[in-house]
Amino acid sequence: MPSMSLSMPHSLGQEEALRRLKAAIEKAKARNEGKVTNLKEDWNDNRLDYSFATFGFNVKGDVTVEPSQVKLNGSLPFAAMMFKGKIEQTVRDELGRILA
Repeated sequence: MPSMSLSMPHSLGQEEALRRLKAAIEKAKARNEGKVTNLKEDWNDNRLDYSFATFGFNVKGDVTVEPSQVKLNGSLPFAAMMFKGKIEQTVRDELGRILA
């Protein structure tokens, strides 16, 4: 599967960035109920391993919250590759908003 990686700097400190990210994930789950299935999220300290299905695509990856940046890695199905740029930009915009 093709991969996607991005890093978003922040100046919040690790605890605040983690708190904001967890809150945003809860809101996203509520907002996208019915569009996302088989959601699995496993937090281990500052690292989230996730997987879900949406619009027939299976997505999985991890997010690591560090003191001055958030790193996201994910795998996309080949069928979603034509949307990779839009997906990356949407994730980058949302992370920027969360960490502002």
